[in-house]
Amino acid sequence: MTSVAVPAARASAEPCLAAARLEPTGAQTIETVGATGTLSAKGGQEIRLAGLGLPKPALGQDPAAPLAEAVRQVLADLLVGRTVTLYHGARRRDRYDRVLAHLCLQDGTWLQGWLLGRGHAWVATTRQAADLATEMLAIERKARAERSGIWGDRHFRIRNPHETRRDIDTFQIVEGRVVSAVVIKGRAYLNFGPNWRTDFTFSVSPRDRRLFDRAGIDLAALTGQRVRGRGWVTLRNGPLIELTHPAQLEILEE
Repeated sequence: MTSVAVPAARASAEPCLAAARLEPTGAQTIETVGATGTLSAKGGQEIRLAGLGLPKPALGQDPAAPLAEAVRQVLADLLVGRTVTLYHGARRRDRYDRVLAHLCLQDGTWLQGWLLGRGHAWVATTRQAADLATEMLAIERKARAERSGIWGDRHFRIRNPHETRRDIDTFQIVEGRVVSAVVIKGRAYLNFGPNWRTDFTFSVSPRDRRLFDRAGIDLAALTGQRVRGRGWVTLRNGPLIELTHPAQLEILEE
């Protein structure tokens, strides 16, 4: 198990890109950091860090559990008792009515970028909250190449499509070469094996395909292309990740 070191609270800053791209909505003083990384601010406001996935605590011997506590401690050391500025994109609350925000510290640090750069988190955007995805993915790639934080632990490795059957009901990053890309009744399928009934697939609904079209991504033209996608693995015939927006899919250079 690779440990996650707790850095100094005033480490070198990632530029607060949110200030230029998103809408500032005031300051909050952070009082506590929950076990799953949810922040509680003075006055009772609950804040979720937009665009990020964090290691979660779990029962039993889940190898992610020690990393979850280490990252929670990182957040507590950085934030508790300090005032932060919140920035919002199109969606301001998640389905649990928590404030969904990018955070800037008083020294100008963009918290999302800071966490990603040190391997304390991964990019986990949604269709409604994909702000700053390009910047976040670039920071994540660099941290992974350097094996920083969680990326030095095998539990968080990028999955090969053929091993995803063991990852049902978990969030994973999956990378491989598309064996066939097809569109059937408006739905796109990126298949990673010859048998769609058993092999891993990325799927995109007809509604969401329009978002990929607008981003200049022709899903039907990806046969033979290496790609990297992310999301929750479900079992639908074979293992499958439903892609809902372009930030979930990276088309890789050969």
